[in-house]
Amino acid sequence: MPNTISITDSLVPNPAPKSAIIRLENIFKIYGSGETEVKALNDVNLVINEGEYCSIMGPSGSGKSTAMNIIGCLDRPTTGHYYLDNVDVAQMQDAQLASIRNTKLGFVFQQFHLLAQLTALENVMLPMVYAGVNPTERRDRAAEALTKVGLANRINNKPTQLSGGQQQRVAIARAIVNRPVVLLADEPTGALDSRTTQEVLDIFTELNSSGITVVMVTHEPEVARQTHRIVWFRDGQVVHSHLTPEDLTHLTT
Repeated sequence: MPNTISITDSLVPNPAPKSAIIRLENIFKIYGSGETEVKALNDVNLVINEGEYCSIMGPSGSGKSTAMNIIGCLDRPTTGHYYLDNVDVAQMQDAQLASIRNTKLGFVFQQFHLLAQLTALENVMLPMVYAGVNPTERRDRAAEALTKVGLANRINNKPTQLSGGQQQRVAIARAIVNRPVVLLADEPTGALDSRTTQEVLDIFTELNSSGITVVMVTHEPEVARQTHRIVWFRDGQVVHSHLTPEDLTHLTT
């Protein structure tokens, strides 16, 4: 497969059910060659529909993080097609991928990645600076996003003045402020205690109820059970694509 793709070709929508917001087709991710070759992803096929609340699980080395990096346009597959919002982004150039990440995807990580010198409001405004949103609209949308996550009274606080749960709420507000089509969360509760974990998961549930597609990588069964669908990876492949929370109970016991 060629390493480049023209802008014209990459932006031609591929015919597909309109509800499929994420579509991985025959995805391979290969590191090394010959005797050192490792297939981090081995012919992965996966569809996530618009409005789903989905978690991705699997043991260490199963390929779940590699799949998440590809879904998040942080990495490219070696071969295969990845359709995001009906556009094949698998072999886009770096500048194109950066634009896709900023306009169509929101990211929440285990570590909050907030800038300590900025207030909550200013941290949430940052993605809109890169998107070219005017200053007045940036401030209004950032305040609205912080209100959605229950931090209307904390907009002028800096990260050091916030608890871990509040910092994660700021990170969620920052992830949704550009109105992404998909919210990606990579172990978003890994640094939180159980009570704060539930508060953060309640926010994800509310966002999903408002229509945002949420895809979460987690190693915690109790977190995955709060999503509607669980995808299980093993040895670089999807071995279960539509587990229910009840199915997960049997799989992990």
